[in-house]
Amino acid sequence: MTKRTLALFAAFGASAIYGLNHTIAKGLMPTYIQPYGFILLRVFGAAILFWLISFWFPREKINKKDVVRLMGCALFGMVVNMNIFFKGLSLSTPINSAVLITISPIIIFLLSVLILKERITQLKVMGIVLGFIGALSLVLFSEQTSHNAPNIPLGNTLFLINTTSYAIYLILVKPLTQKYHPITLMKWLFLIALFINLPIGLSEFQEVNWLNLPLNAILKMLFVVAGTTFLAYLLNIYALKRLNASTLGVFMYLQPLLGVLFAVLIGSDSLNILKIVAATLVFLGIYLVTKRRTYT
Repeated sequence: MTKRTLALFAAFGASAIYGLNHTIAKGLMPTYIQPYGFILLRVFGAAILFWLISFWFPREKINKKDVVRLMGCALFGMVVNMNIFFKGLSLSTPINSAVLITISPIIIFLLSVLILKERITQLKVMGIVLGFIGALSLVLFSEQTSHNAPNIPLGNTLFLINTTSYAIYLILVKPLTQKYHPITLMKWLFLIALFINLPIGLSEFQEVNWLNLPLNAILKMLFVVAGTTFLAYLLNIYALKRLNASTLGVFMYLQPLLGVLFAVLIGSDSLNILKIVAATLVFLGIYLVTKRRTYT
């Protein structure tokens, strides 16, 4: 198996985790924890995990000229991105977050062309468009119920800010992935993010009744910390080392698709022609974008 193939599997794995996160994280807020407190828990837990495993990997020193870029990555990828997304999720619905996440690959592609000077190819454009149509039709025409969503317009606006912030993060971090080991990047990014998030989420973090949390809530929090934060960010940074930012972004189209497939597996949803066609368009789009090494 080639390193590029492993990178594609890593991108798929990260998207699968994110696809489940829309619903799992929503189920915790605001009943057990508020959004900013949740983000502080995420970055604190991830920082501990990355620093613990870093002792088994080569120690690298960050070049002084990369410090500003590193801080920018932490700001857009682990502060603005996370806080805005969870705040939006507490105000809106998982289905709206799944809809608006489909805008992110387009933003990533445009920024990649403008900043990283990625090549514009017909296959890549066609793949992005097909994936976008498939993902958007999947979430727009599925039957969904809305609850615990006090301000959907504001929440949706925050989702748009979130997707833009994450796109900027991927563009900024791409050059660093060519210079440093993924563990080196993650341990420093989450440490920086921890200090930035501390004043933002400390009060909400302290409000949590930690001693009386039900087991179900604890397991969901562990999933968000160890899965959505630690593992998904690690998989993405590994994938980004071998793939272009715009290629990685297209895998975001899998999030609503995998969320629906998960619902089908547990019996809360069923397959129909729309979902099959939408899934076909998503996978066709990903295939076109990743078809040739020259275009990835």
